[in-house]
Amino acid sequence: MRIRALTTFDLACRLEEPFGWAQDWTSTRTVQLVRIDTDAGLCGWGESGVPAVSALLHKTLVPLLLGADPMPRTELWQRMFHALYNGGLLGGIGGSAMSAVDIALWDLAGKALNVPVHVLLGGALRLRVPVYATGLYYRKGEDLDNLLAEARGYVKAGFRGMKTKVGGLSLDADRTRIQALRDAIGPDIHLMVDANQAFDVPAAIRMGQALADLGLLWFEEPVSAADPTGYVQVKAALPHLPLAGGEVLRTRFACSAYVRSGAVDILQPDVVNVGGITEMQRVIALANSLGVRVYPHVWGSPIMVAASLHLAATIPPTGSSHTVRPWTQEPVMEFDQTPNALRTELVASPFVCGADGRVPVPLEPGLGVIPLQSVVDRYCIARQTSTWQP
Repeated sequence: MRIRALTTFDLACRLEEPFGWAQDWTSTRTVQLVRIDTDAGLCGWGESGVPAVSALLHKTLVPLLLGADPMPRTELWQRMFHALYNGGLLGGIGGSAMSAVDIALWDLAGKALNVPVHVLLGGALRLRVPVYATGLYYRKGEDLDNLLAEARGYVKAGFRGMKTKVGGLSLDADRTRIQALRDAIGPDIHLMVDANQAFDVPAAIRMGQALADLGLLWFEEPVSAADPTGYVQVKAALPHLPLAGGEVLRTRFACSAYVRSGAVDILQPDVVNVGGITEMQRVIALANSLGVRVYPHVWGSPIMVAASLHLAATIPPTGSSHTVRPWTQEPVMEFDQTPNALRTELVASPFVCGADGRVPVPLEPGLGVIPLQSVVDRYCIARQTSTWQP
């Protein structure tokens, strides 16, 4: 079996209502998909965490892939790594391009062997993964009643936890907002905050101290991802508030600086950024060996959700007991709930949180999700195909 073609699809959909976080506002959701076709008639789908990686993919990575056997994924990952590393392209867009290809190769391998990806990874420790709702973003002319109704809706849907934003308002306004959320959902539902790197160290510490009595499960990305030392300083000043981060990190080498320095209590690698399934499995092993929890960051299409579920199914407990507990030992996965047609329409059966606060791991071969080509075509704003010429 040989790789016959690689196609990139840039997808975009408009939102009825913009929403925001500390760094930005958006009125559009985007995703880039990659499809790898073989001469055996099988195909695999992947996803990139950054828009507009097509040029890099087709110019730098595709020549290494076309005509190759798709099954030796480690070998192909290493080829891509060296091409990007030697050109200084591994960070940012390069890591995301490599991730998309790697995910597609795992999907393809599972289909070729007729087994789901979690079996290729060594087998599942759980077939239903605990998830938390990501939503509760800033809205224009925000109505607190609507925000609280959204939060109560997540509880009704079965979620045991949810995440909101800080850093987009004043400290007092953010605290008032989060206090209202805590009062609305009660003390038994987990609540987390995400600053999206909004603060410097003193400001992050002030925010953490202001929220200290609200029973938060973690404080996410309090300072710049380029500053693991800043994380260590914030963590020392907030000993009772776990820190989380790592969604923008590429490869185990970047993650290592966070894990080995004790910068985070919870590492949140993103499979479409970190280097795909191949590299995320290595990151999980690194973090687990040093007692750092891994909670996958997820904010994309069903392809990314499926890849993350397969990985989360295999993450060992962090610490062990007779009954492994979610939220403290068992991994918990992010589950985006913001409006996004690219998440809800792309496959025939979108993922849904169950009444037990968990999402089932796909059991079909490969990733277990197949994009509807009609939906891909409807939202596609650009596509490019490179084909093998034997």
